Amino acid sequence: MHLHILGICGTFMGGIAAIARAAGHTVTGCDANVYPPMSDQLRALGIELTEGWDAGQIDVRPDVFVVGNVVTRGNPLMEAILERGLPYTSGPQWLADNVLHDKWVLAVAGTHGKTTTSAMLAWILEDAKLQPGFLIGGIPQNFGISARLTDSPFFVIEADEYDTAFFDKRSKFVHYRPRTVILNNLEYDHADIFPDLGAIETQFHHLVRTVPGNGLIVANGADANLARVLERGLWTPVERFGAGGWVAGEPDANGSFDVFFEGALQGRLNWSLIGEHNRLNALAAIAAARHAGVPAAAAIDALSRFENVKRRMEIRGAVHGITVYDDFAHHPTAIATTIEGLRRKVGRARILAVLEPRSNTMKLGVMKAQLPASLSDADQVYCYGASLGWDAAEVLAPLGAKARVFDNLDKLVSQLLEDSRPGDHVLMMSNGGFGGIHAKLLDTLGQHYHEDIVLMPMHRYGGYA
Repeated sequence: MHLHILGICGTFMGGIAAIARAAGHTVTGCDANVYPPMSDQLRALGIELTEGWDAGQIDVRPDVFVVGNVVTRGNPLMEAILERGLPYTSGPQWLADNVLHDKWVLAVAGTHGKTTTSAMLAWILEDAKLQPGFLIGGIPQNFGISARLTDSPFFVIEADEYDTAFFDKRSKFVHYRPRTVILNNLEYDHADIFPDLGAIETQFHHLVRTVPGNGLIVANGADANLARVLERGLWTPVERFGAGGWVAGEPDANGSFDVFFEGALQGRLNWSLIGEHNRLNALAAIAAARHAGVPAAAAIDALSRFENVKRRMEIRGAVHGITVYDDFAHHPTAIATTIEGLRRKVGRARILAVLEPRSNTMKLGVMKAQLPASLSDADQVYCYGASLGWDAAEVLAPLGAKARVFDNLDKLVSQLLEDSRPGDHVLMMSNGGFGGIHAKLLDTLGQHYHEDIVLMPMHRYGGYA
């Protein structure tokens, strides 16, 4: 089969491309912007890429066009496909029909923690010699890739609630039909497609409806929104974590903690990831892996060697005692939890929080009122406010003089250079590339202090994603 993938350079669609190629299919694709690292990864797999949406791409004559949700009506290539009646499908539908249909699918859903928990679960199964396939919206350090196809019956997938395609407004995850599903948490997000929390809860219940009676739902027992979802109807056994069956003991100074199931000690997880959110992620992954046949003790042992995901509190480097981090946090809850976790680790050292409100929800300003509280534990706050539909300075005014807003990235870097001092922790938060600000700051610091940048491997502290 020949697939031509529209929107191929996104993490999800790029993962589908890699999986399709591994399955022996011919894969080509296009995107608005074709650039490294995804373009390099795809070309290394022998995948031919085209930049842009030229309608002439129909001459590629694939068996099917696989359409990413970045594609809208009015897209020249999509309009040509529709006008000529050519075959097309969505990425999730193609994956379900061609890869997942004969797999034991373990899906990880939730507003926060999907990527990290999926990576944890895939690693536990890998460590247990089960060699799972996976498709994850980030790069787990234990694997170095975001997607792979194997002969194993097990497949771990990050189950996103975002819509499927312009012609299918259901959430992606309703296509996957998992036997094991994790429901990490549920908050209002994706304001560009969901009018309110109730609309998201409906999609989550659609997912619940697809889980068979011999499956398992692993749900956050302390989340009232998830409780409402399950109250709508339930046909599958449930194990709860955080409150209920799976609970974590108090962590020690290094972050290690005991794991309990129904009051019985299962083992002690010795690791250095920070934050209550990561303890909950671990509990969920351990419970899901147990359903797939991995004893809790073995799962706990595997997580002691878990190396986290890129862009989750990843230390990018240090100069003159100033440490620069990269994190994917972009929702107020994730921002607050990430800062809290770093605060617990660094104590009274200064945290300089640098935020790019880049997600569609943040650009719309739906959650702008929650930002001051989410950033309050940082010592200094810097917001890159370019291209926002709201006044970031006005929104962050409750933080007083410690918050500043910039519409020029170079000026922001210059201010960070002026303000930072040895012992500081500069935390960059964005769900995009943030204009390469991490490297710009490190380079500027190196030139200013006439010191080499200490580039570090990804630290195992964990962010909230």
